[in-house]
Amino acid sequence: MGSLSQIAILIKTTNFAATKHRNQRRKDPSKTPYINHPIGVANILVEEGGIEDLAVIQAALLHDTVEDTDTTLAELEQHFGSKVSSIVAEVTDDKLKPKEERKRLQIEHAAHASTEAKLVKMADKIYNLRDLEKALPLGWDDARRREYFVWAKQVVVHCYEANPALANILKEIFTRSINF
Repeated sequence: MGSLSQIAILIKTTNFAATKHRNQRRKDPSKTPYINHPIGVANILVEEGGIEDLAVIQAALLHDTVEDTDTTLAELEQHFGSKVSSIVAEVTDDKLKPKEERKRLQIEHAAHASTEAKLVKMADKIYNLRDLEKALPLGWDDARRREYFVWAKQVVVHCYEANPALANILKEIFTRSINF
């Protein structure tokens, strides 16, 4: 990446993610542009988790590109280096596997993930859980929302040691979720 400043690197990373996610929308009733999600995940890391590790912030911005677009890990490595692509690889589901298997593997892998991947995973779940507190995605009912909260807790409980501030946010969200 040469001598690009950290700001330039973040702009390059954000632009890459925005280009890859350009035609995607979230499943919320407003059909929010998808790019809001990875930017929001990165913002949670910075603003609420106190994270300043550039590679972790980049991985947050890119965390769904391999899973949800035509991006490859090799492409990420070429543009952003092996550390970023490695973190993204750790948080990427294999879409060729059935949904229930992917969910089970997230729980299983969370305990053995790197600290950097745990940070991205926690911020991702915070963002998604907050979205679910606000509104149900199209086609979801309260039972599906409850299932997501139960599953998300099983994933992130293995990540808490990576960042106490993010862990506390998750614990607060799970405490509130008993109202669903």
